[in-house]
Amino acid sequence: MADNEKKSVNKAEDKKPVKKDKPSIWQRIKNYFKGLKSEWKKISWANWKSVRTNTIIVLVVVIVIAIALGLLDVLLTAAVSGLGRLI
Repeated sequence: MADNEKKSVNKAEDKKPVKKDKPSIWQRIKNYFKGLKSEWKKISWANWKSVRTNTIIVLVVVIVIAIALGLLDVLLTAAVSGLGRLI
């Protein structure tokens, strides 16, 4: 019976919330910006030549897809109009 009492006492002690010391809001903001500055230094920025090359590639692909979609639209519009005339 003494063992049962000890277990119940230990369970009651385990349920007590543990209060942690939390830094103040200003300290947390300060730590956030310190981490931000640290991560900002790790960024490897692309050089101008690769940015220009990638931009040109994207523009060419966008133009090609726009032309292809425009042609598809014209063809489908003509097909639907032709079907409309038949009916």
